[in-house]
Parts: sequence; structure tokens; C-alpha cells
Amino acid sequence: MATIISRSMGKPKKLKNKHRSALLGAMFLMATSAVGPGFIVQTTTFTVQLGAAFAFAILVSILVDIAVQLNVWRVIGVSGKRAQELANTVLPGAGWFLAALIGIGGLVFNVGNIAGTGLGINVLFGIDPKIGGLISAAVAIGIFLSKRAGVALDKIVVVLGAVMILLIGYVAVVSQPPLGEALTNAVIPDNIDFLIITTLIGGTIGGYITYAGAHRMIDAGVSGRENVGEITKSSILGIIITGIIRVLLFLAVLGVVAGGVALTSDNLAAEAFRSAAGTIGLKLFGVILWAASITSVIGAAYTSISFVTTAKTSPRKRSIATCVFIAVSATVFTLLGQAPATLLIMAGAVNGLILPVGFAVILWVAWRRRDLLGGYVYPKWLLVIGVVAWLLTLYLGYRSLGGLAQLWT
Repeated sequence: MATIISRSMGKPKKLKNKHRSALLGAMFLMATSAVGPGFIVQTTTFTVQLGAAFAFAILVSILVDIAVQLNVWRVIGVSGKRAQELANTVLPGAGWFLAALIGIGGLVFNVGNIAGTGLGINVLFGIDPKIGGLISAAVAIGIFLSKRAGVALDKIVVVLGAVMILLIGYVAVVSQPPLGEALTNAVIPDNIDFLIITTLIGGTIGGYITYAGAHRMIDAGVSGRENVGEITKSSILGIIITGIIRVLLFLAVLGVVAGGVALTSDNLAAEAFRSAAGTIGLKLFGVILWAASITSVIGAAYTSISFVTTAKTSPRKRSIATCVFIAVSATVFTLLGQAPATLLIMAGAVNGLILPVGFAVILWVAWRRRDLLGGYVYPKWLLVIGVVAWLLTLYLGYRSLGGLAQLWT
């Protein structure tokens, strides 16, 4: 990027703004891809179970997420290569295996995401969830069919991400959570549940989510050793955005629970928002659920297709392939007729299997393949925290196998 700017002295400001816009879009794509319907269900359920002690689980999961994304963004960003390209270079065929895992996991997850959009529209307008899912899929397809799909994608995920933060923040204020108790438990928890912590990590950076932001970043032309500082900053900010949404949702539900309301319905999040802000709260929940789900539909489709295309693939062909992916996801959702909860559990289990495989490739490149990084000397401290995080992803994968076994028995 620095070289390009030096050769185009007449328009350095425009390129700099484009650079920033691309990174902002990549950050929000990563964040909003993580904040899907499963994210909302998990956060609400665990807040009801643990109360203020859930703050500790959130803090630990955010730190682990940062450790993973720092490595993923650094390796992909410096090399300028997508994860499957790095994998194929390290071990011929490994990249296609990873692409197959991402494609299958992304498809399953996207079926759950479309189910979430249907539920969001149902809350807002009372429309049948299947019809709502199809309408939402059509909206997502329209985005990728636009002439400037990349720019449209960046703007939409940023706007919807900001909308979610504002609306959840409003409900968090209205519910009046015990902030002091939450802050204390973030450091000195009354209860620690490691299974919940690992579940949060898998749901935030599992499967395609791991690569959503990094792939968008290099597709937008931001890569190379000269951009290491901005790549690092953006990867951390992306996780922080996700963390802010998680914390606000936690506080919104905590305020309701701490106020003595017993949440017992099949949709705990909707019940919590209604208890906090009445009918308005319920409608806000519908908007939040739809926004979280549609951005996850976009993120899953974009990232999954990025694994089966190359830099030589024309933007038009990539957009058409993405639209087909979304259409197939919507068709599967319509035909299956399964409960959204079942689909979300399956999606989380499949994603948990993908994380340790792909992340192992990233760490191997950082450790042994300096040639793929253009001679860049990879920081040892970053590699160490990456290995520690990878060991945890192995446990996540083990748990995912158990989840899949239970689902089919």
C-alpha cells in the first residue's frame, strides 16, 4: 500500500481513506459474523445460569479470542494469502480439505442464520419464520448482486453492527443491571464454569468466523509487512466490538434477572427484553435478532466462497457464487423444517471441529515458513500465546464431536 501511495502522489488521501474503510469493514465483518442468533441464545442462557459470575467467562473468552485473531490476521495479512492457499503450500491438498470443512460448516451455520432472520421478522411483524427467512435471504442476495458489492458489504455490516450496539445498549441501561457486582465478578467470580468459557470461544471464533475479517482485509488490498501495525490493531478492535456487544447483552439480561424476574420461556432473550422495556423491548429484540442474523448470513456466505475462489476469480463470478450459496442455504432451511435450535446446535458443533485444523496451519506458517511471510520475523511471544490458544481449540473440537454424537442419537 505504501508503494502504491508513493507512485500516486496526486491521490494519497483517497487511497488512505479507502484503506481505512476496508479495515473498518473487515473488523465489523468479523465481529458481526460472530454475533449471530446462536451468540444471542448462548449469552442469554449463560447469564440466566451464572448471573453476574458470567462476566468472568466473557473476559476470559475475549482474551483467548484476541490471542487467536492476532495470529490469524497477522499471518494472512503479512503473507497476503488466504488460509486455504497457505494450507495447500504447507501440505498439498490440505487447503482443499480445509475449504471443504469451511464450506460444509458455513452452509450448516448459514441455515441457522437464516432461521434467525425468520424469527426476527416473526417477532417484528408476526410473519411465518420460513417466509421471513426467504425474504431475508433475498435481501442478502440483493447486496451481493449490487455493482459495488464489496463497498456495500462493508457499509452494511458497519451500520447494522452500530445499530445492534445502540439498541442493546439502550436495553442495558433500562434494565438497570448491578454494574458493581458484574465488575467484581469479572475479576473475582463467584462461580467459574470452564465448559461455558470454551463454548463462548467456539461460538465467537469457530469455523468460518476465524477467517471472515482477515480474508475480507486482503481481498480489499490491505496486506504486507508495511501494514502490520494496522492489521494488528484491526484484529484486536474486531474482537473488542464483539466483546462490547456481548457485554451489553449480558448486562441487559443481568438487570432483568437481578431484578427478580424468572425467565422460563423457550425464548429467554425475547422474554428478557420484554421484561426490561415492555412491548418496545420485544420489538427491539426483533430488530437486534434480525440484524445479528442477516450480518451472519452475509459473513458466512462471503467467507465460505472465499475458500473456493482465488484472487484471479472476477468479482462478478464471486458475487454470483455467493448468491447461489445463500439461495442453497435458504432452500435447505425451507425444506428441512427443523427447529432453529437444532440447526444452531449442529452449526456450533461443526464449527468447533474446523477451528483446530485451520489454526494449526496458521501457527505452522508463523513458526516454520518464514518464506511465505516475505522474510518477516514472527514475534515469539505471539506464537507462544497462539499455541496455548490452539491447545484450547483441540478441547473445543473434542467437545464438538460429543455434540454431534448427541445430535444424531
